[in-house]
Amino acid sequence: MDTLQVENLHFRYHDKKILNGINFTVEQGEVFCVFGPNGCGKTTMLDCILGLNKPEEGNITIDGRNLTAMSPPQKAQKIAYVSQKSDRTFPYTVLEIVLMGRTAYTGMFSSPGPEDLAIAKNALDSVGMYNFRDRVYTKLSGGEAQLVKIARAIAQNAELIIFDEPTSHLDFRHELNVIRYIAKITKEKNISVIMATHFPNHAYFFESLGLPTRVALMENGAFEALGIPSEVLNQENMAKIFKIRTKNFRDSEGDKVLNFVVPIDFCAGGEWNEHEHKQETYK
Repeated sequence: MDTLQVENLHFRYHDKKILNGINFTVEQGEVFCVFGPNGCGKTTMLDCILGLNKPEEGNITIDGRNLTAMSPPQKAQKIAYVSQKSDRTFPYTVLEIVLMGRTAYTGMFSSPGPEDLAIAKNALDSVGMYNFRDRVYTKLSGGEAQLVKIARAIAQNAELIIFDEPTSHLDFRHELNVIRYIAKITKEKNISVIMATHFPNHAYFFESLGLPTRVALMENGAFEALGIPSEVLNQENMAKIFKIRTKNFRDSEGDKVLNFVVPIDFCAGGEWNEHEHKQETYK
């Protein structure tokens, strides 16, 4: 069953064409990773799905309903969003931040009730942040703040959560923590996920956990390849889109099959310039 369907999506910013006929579906319980170079149109596409950009052409439907026919609260009840940046201006508590995910249900002039409070607390518990509920959000680390934003998205009870580079600027441990919780809530709640990422091994990680996973390789506002990670994240596609040589590896741990891809070097047409990327030796 398709949660989201995107048909012939085009977007233009002034005279510049950004998206060129995007077509894809996201099934219930599926992780759909979008992978591509900076400036290829990933965030623009996500903003179209969120209703922040008005497409030049095309249709976006969720649960069979056209996005343009839905009110903002109706959209918020279907689609949640977790950005890569944490705008931490006001000293709200962690629980207050998560309760903001209930806005689509409480209305503009209403206050959260006992049910909303219980949903928010359960959402925090599902990402291991319940004991942080009274902490000041602006005092959290980047990894902790990202988990709180995921909890807020869970509190929306949406069928689709969109992540825009959710591990950007996180250290290795917090990156794994965030990715594991995304996998956990996808499996437990049977929700759909779209995730823009710069890390191809994220798709392999979801796949290794048994989640239905597809990846789209995006370049110049179009999908150049779309399929399961092992089909798409191959040496030919990586050379074509990123102008780099890569190598794919396969290993196992228990009953898990582990696939991953690593960069080797630039290939013909690459942009390495030793004067721009001067390396320093530290003693």
